[in-house]
Amino acid sequence: MKKYLFLISLLINCTSVFAIPNFSKIDTYTIKADQNYLAATAAKNKNGTINAVIEIPTGSNEKWEVSKVDGSIINWEFKNGQPRIVHYLGYPSNYGTIPNTALPKSLGGDGDPLDVLVLGSAMVQGSIVQVRLIGGLKMLDNGEQDDKLLAVPITEQSPFKKIHSIKEMQQYYPGVLTIIETWFSNYKGSDAKVDIQGVISKQEALDVLDKAIKYYNET
Repeated sequence: MKKYLFLISLLINCTSVFAIPNFSKIDTYTIKADQNYLAATAAKNKNGTINAVIEIPTGSNEKWEVSKVDGSIINWEFKNGQPRIVHYLGYPSNYGTIPNTALPKSLGGDGDPLDVLVLGSAMVQGSIVQVRLIGGLKMLDNGEQDDKLLAVPITEQSPFKKIHSIKEMQQYYPGVLTIIETWFSNYKGSDAKVDIQGVISKQEALDVLDKAIKYYNET
């Protein structure tokens, strides 16, 4: 297929907020970029923001993930021989991962790069977005730690651009956190056991990020 959104890529790159690598859709289940999403981009930027690779846009019910084998690929995950579909409402936020991070179980992670939820309208799948961390959610998924960091875009178009903490989000956008908690508590169905253990503050989220960057660099 043709290179994806080339003109939009040029326009967005001019804002220094997004960086959309050149990538092609190899087939229905595979997107391949000209760079390694997990290794070629820093987790943090000099302006204090972090980079988030958008794997799943807001509203989608398809479960995609950057490959841990080949970091230049985003795959539509398969389960029981079928592409994985979330049989629930679509994702309530953009879902992605933070490059150059990894957190083992011994430090409270699951061994993978950090998961991040980017609040707001759907973003281009495969884009790398500069966002601001505001906190996170502590979660257990079938007994395993599966925390999610929460972030907001810094673009002028985002209604969340001035939010700096969970407290501010609850003050100015009441109900958003409840929506996210409700969605993650139920999206896998009644047989799954997903427990929301509480909220992570902004400072706690930044501490987790620093640990994950350190561990990635050391290993």
